[in-house]
Amino acid sequence: MTSPTRSPPAFRASSSRLLAAVGCAAIGLLLAGCEQKTAATAPPARVVRTEVVKLSERRQSITLTGDVQARVLADLSFRVSGRVTERLVEVGAHVKAGQLLAKIDPAEQQADLDSAEAAVAAAESQVKVATSNFNRQQTLISSGFTTRATFDQAQETLRTAEGSLEAAKAQRDTAKDALTFTELRADASGTITARNIEVGQVAQAAQSVFTLAHDGDRDAVIDVYEAALSLKFDDTKVALALLSDPSVTAKGTVREVSPTIDPKSGTVRVKISIENPPPEMTLGSAVSATGFIKPEQRIVLPWSALTAAGKTPAVWLVNAANKTVSLKPIKIEDYETGAIVVSAGLQPGDRVVTDGGKLLSVGQQITFNEETRS
Repeated sequence: MTSPTRSPPAFRASSSRLLAAVGCAAIGLLLAGCEQKTAATAPPARVVRTEVVKLSERRQSITLTGDVQARVLADLSFRVSGRVTERLVEVGAHVKAGQLLAKIDPAEQQADLDSAEAAVAAAESQVKVATSNFNRQQTLISSGFTTRATFDQAQETLRTAEGSLEAAKAQRDTAKDALTFTELRADASGTITARNIEVGQVAQAAQSVFTLAHDGDRDAVIDVYEAALSLKFDDTKVALALLSDPSVTAKGTVREVSPTIDPKSGTVRVKISIENPPPEMTLGSAVSATGFIKPEQRIVLPWSALTAAGKTPAVWLVNAANKTVSLKPIKIEDYETGAIVVSAGLQPGDRVVTDGGKLLSVGQQITFNEETRS
């Protein structure tokens, strides 16, 4: 049997040193790779735009629409019932005080007047007879040719006849008034805004026939949502403008606020007195009404500063000492065009990221440019 060949001692020592050197080199390469990887994963400082939080005066306004209405609206109606025979005006017509608007058939009222006239004539005849009889009894009793009872009876008959005559005259006056009630006249100068009858229709007493908007003061009537009434307005003055021509403007003063809420719309009716209304603001014109709220000190940020911490609105807050960022939850009072109004979560002097915050992470270092806003 042949014995195995063995390497010389010198060769074995050289191989061991070579393996050790290769191992050290490999370990060195691994450590260098780890250092490079660690350096590669460190996020670089990002360039963002920031702004120092400050309080600013916020002046709000609310604009709603409504229409122009007359201060006084009167529903005109006949005071007696009857069939309409004439209708002399249309909606939109301007009428003068006392102008005839409509008529109903006066036959019934004329018959009542004729009957009352006849009753007056009969009563006057009875008074004449009673007066003659009383005068005769008065002459006889002074001569002693009649009794006191007969005289008293003649006197009582005269008084009764006179009372009947007064009642008949009163009935005649009532019948005359009823005859005049068959004609409907305007109670004041103004514009007809509604009509509820046609010729041939039977109009009932007190049924609304026309609606008359009296000439004179004008109101802008606005339906305001309930929450707006709790706001603190600068004053009672309101800026009014014609929707069809915004250059036509006027000033108004809140005159009346309805104490009840419309159950259908959930709004409150507000009447605004128009000061010196221009001629273009005619009845029924659509107008806008703008009310100004008292200025308040609020934190206002551009909308680009807004982000979220989970489901809560937040902003990126800058740590001035090490220039790192963290998420700061905030409460938003209102959203405006291009801006947000912050009610809680920030203090004047805080620095927040207003642009470039989409790729930030918590604790990341930043390099920033300051943004200034007027």
